[in-house]
Amino acid sequence: MTNRRTFLAQAGLAAAGMVIAPNLVSAKSPNGIGLQLYSLRDQLPKDPKGVLAKIAKAGYKEVETFGYSKAGGFWGLSAKEFSTVLKANGLKTPSGHYGLDQFFGTGKMDEFNSYIESALATGQSYIIVPSLNHDFIKTKADFMTIAGKLNKAAEVLKTHGLKLGYHNHNFEWKATEGTTFYDTILNHTDPKLVNMEMDLYWVVRAGQNPVEIFKKHPGRFKFVHIKDMDKGNNELNTEIGTGGLDFKTILGQAKLAGIQHYIVEQENFTNIDPYKSIAQSAAYLKTKLYL
Repeated sequence: MTNRRTFLAQAGLAAAGMVIAPNLVSAKSPNGIGLQLYSLRDQLPKDPKGVLAKIAKAGYKEVETFGYSKAGGFWGLSAKEFSTVLKANGLKTPSGHYGLDQFFGTGKMDEFNSYIESALATGQSYIIVPSLNHDFIKTKADFMTIAGKLNKAAEVLKTHGLKLGYHNHNFEWKATEGTTFYDTILNHTDPKLVNMEMDLYWVVRAGQNPVEIFKKHPGRFKFVHIKDMDKGNNELNTEIGTGGLDFKTILGQAKLAGIQHYIVEQENFTNIDPYKSIAQSAAYLKTKLYL
């Protein structure tokens, strides 16, 4: 998978005001809190089994994968072996991040088919596009082309009983010929086929208001990435509840958004052990937001 840190862009911190009062009852997670494994990308290659055990101990019920390859599997574990380790720790994986640049660029299905095999072997329901080559989306016409290919990919997945998702950063809001890539894929992909995974940190960093997006496109956001923003440096993440994002207001609109899976992600850790960090975030979500 393309390293998402290469897509960092300098965007404003200010988000539009949020005026809808939170309703935390609607935010209750039906599946338990999840963790995007990218958070522990430095630890996983050394001891994937041990890391998964620690994730479960930290209070998580789900994990979202990344970085799968047919040759290497998940850090040396085949998809089937990986699934066995998850089950041994009481974990499930509803979704995985799988880069579809080969499919978008050439239409070839080699990698895509391997991802489908991985998803089926691990019990995942969603293949989520984590990002894409920026050369594919330089113009308004390019936006429409990718929207069409997202629909096509979703149709392929449907034949296997799987669904497609798209995960945002902040580059999706770059104004181009009177529109943005994010608006294009929301408006020109089939809502029944293409689901959205909203990364709340990146939405706010782009100067956008998550609640207003929920209102315009209710029910489209089956997943959210819960990632907090350091108050002193908006380029850094921090433990959930200690940063600048108003999760009570945003997640109070879970029913409107259609959220079914709450996935914690932290891309960097400052002066704290990563395992303590993810446990602290999980505890906050459970005790303060009642997820």
